[in-house]
Amino acid sequence: MDRSQVITLIGEQMMQDDLLVWHSVPTSRRVYCQVDSVTQSEFFEGGRNGLNPEFRFTMFGPDYQGERTVVYNGLAYAVYRTYQQRTDEIELYCERKGGTNGVNESHSE
Repeated sequence: MDRSQVITLIGEQMMQDDLLVWHSVPTSRRVYCQVDSVTQSEFFEGGRNGLNPEFRFTMFGPDYQGERTVVYNGLAYAVYRTYQQRTDEIELYCERKGGTNGVNESHSE
């Protein structure tokens, strides 16, 4: 597998402030992966379910910690499903959506 592409995984972590109030703080990590377009069947099946499938990011499984946003080439994508392969790899299936999942603007890496 060619894991030469770099993506940024955006997640959330709960932290307490000085007043012991919990807040959600965004986290980000850069990981190496293979980037592919989704298959034609994935695209059409996703479309029937109101999704707009665009990319499949394949990476080393332990690198993924449940993040719901991927930044690739300066654009943010929502993870709509994952697939754990029999090997140590995981596939993230992502879509670009405007305004409904918080990833409607560009992000810098």
